[in-house]
Amino acid sequence: MRVTAIHVTYHLTIPPGKREEAERALAVFERGCPVAQTLKGCVAISHAWEIREG
Repeated sequence: MRVTAIHVTYHLTIPPGKREEAERALAVFERGCPVAQTLKGCVAISHAWEIREG
């Protein structure tokens, strides 16, 4: 058995009015994640997020 793909879903609750900042951070998260950088090129990584303002 071998891992070929990973899908990550983030469930976030953020302060009202901070959606744009949260989406920007999530869009570049993979570049700063050591695990993602280690697996890059070997394992397909996809992301999704559910953002709730509260």
